[in-house]
Amino acid sequence: MARIRKASAPSNNAAMKADLPPMSTTPVSPSKIARVIALLQRSDGASLAELIENTGWLPHTVRAALTGLRKKGHAIDKLSREGVTAYSIKAA
Repeated sequence: MARIRKASAPSNNAAMKADLPPMSTTPVSPSKIARVIALLQRSDGASLAELIENTGWLPHTVRAALTGLRKKGHAIDKLSREGVTAYSIKAA
């Protein structure tokens, strides 16, 4: 035998919003991908190790993020700093 549910009363959004506390005014920290872009925009770019340290991501995640930025249209260049590969991006 199938159960029949009663339709719930429509919610009053204005009343629900009145019960919510005001939004926080504290500044939001930049996203990790924003930090990656900022590091890549430095004049000497950023190495894989620097990106890993700054984001806390694993190496394959950093590489995937670089690929994602390329797919979004960012021109990422590879350069060598003292035998270490670094990546850089042109500032928009």
